[in-house]
Amino acid sequence: MAQSPSAGTLPDISGIDLSDNEFWKLPLEDRHAAFARLRSHPPQFYAEPDMGPLPPGPGYHALVTHADVAEASREPGAFASEPSAVSIPDMPADFAEYFGSMINLDDPRHARLRRIVSRGFTPRMLARLQEDVQRHAARIVDDLLATGPCDFVSQVAARLPLVVICEMMGIPEDRHREVLESSNVVLAGNDPEYLGSDPGTAMARLLEAGESLSRLLAELAAQRRAEPTSDLTSALVNANVDGEALTDQELGSFFTLLAVAGNETTRNAISHGLRLITEHPEQRGLWWSDFEAHAPGAVEEIVRHASPVVWMRRTLTRDYELNGHRLSAGDKALLFYASANRDAAVFDDPDAFDITRKPNPHLGFGGPGPHFCLGAHLARREVTVMFRELHRRVPGIRAAARPKRLASSFVNGIKSLPCTF
Repeated sequence: MAQSPSAGTLPDISGIDLSDNEFWKLPLEDRHAAFARLRSHPPQFYAEPDMGPLPPGPGYHALVTHADVAEASREPGAFASEPSAVSIPDMPADFAEYFGSMINLDDPRHARLRRIVSRGFTPRMLARLQEDVQRHAARIVDDLLATGPCDFVSQVAARLPLVVICEMMGIPEDRHREVLESSNVVLAGNDPEYLGSDPGTAMARLLEAGESLSRLLAELAAQRRAEPTSDLTSALVNANVDGEALTDQELGSFFTLLAVAGNETTRNAISHGLRLITEHPEQRGLWWSDFEAHAPGAVEEIVRHASPVVWMRRTLTRDYELNGHRLSAGDKALLFYASANRDAAVFDDPDAFDITRKPNPHLGFGGPGPHFCLGAHLARREVTVMFRELHRRVPGIRAAARPKRLASSFVNGIKSLPCTF
């Protein structure tokens, strides 16, 4: 493993501002080079980005090493998810109604919600989904072969997680497009294609997207209370765990989380996967030579290398010494998974894409602790099944141009990626 430089040889980090939107427009290799320099320093403190109508906050510490991110994840009592894990500024009350899901909560409320909704992600439930995931992947490839070279994101990567999540919840097919468009807005970051260029308009569109998803689930929940079925919505609205059930607000915010996290992040993992095997044909050749043997390692390496979720926020509940650095109660901290996953103190040749990497203790599904991604097993299964179907039926598929990237600091998103085969 690489050794940290001595104090007298620390690389220059002047000019690196993680709160500057221009930083997130840089090429990926430039961003990763900047994070490599930051990892040699103590956690840096940044002013908060300009969020238009929201008042500026006090700023935040950027945690960029694997050790710092992992420790903060393991200490939820000190690094709290409340009042927000997904927004640098504190969210206004009307936003919290729609986006205040369990990802933004701490125990005991987080544990209560996770206990209820986890019944939809048991091994038995996931095993039942296997046949559905395979069926949908096969249909997507049928359409791909009929269409020919196209945009891989819209025609392949975005479709599988969307239909799987919607069918899990029992969302009618004629409402799937609404879910996709709303989730695109929720995770749009600073991208004017989805939010417009005016900050006030952007906030309004975010609120409208949250309202749309919550309203959709409220309608469906009412139907399932009257006539239960076998879908996840029925299980959740009729759940009673230790005398507790989800309220309508909790159900709506959970669906927003599921639609956004389960749809957008998995689609980006699949999109980055095609980009990576195109840019690294020797790794594609190795994977394709024995798909099943290499699939688990390939999926983990795609998630590590791409890091679809770039960061999550925590707020210090008390003074804390983090690997020799003092943080104060009330401070905000951003856990940069994208940087932790390239830490040379943990990963040999961290910028390389290596599907045989072992061990691979990446934090692409979040760090250790109570907020580790509930849908990690489902995401792994979807990525595996999609690439298995492509390997079997379209083995020569590759990216035909550079991806069009999402302008966001929060999600390493790909909006479009032309493919050919």
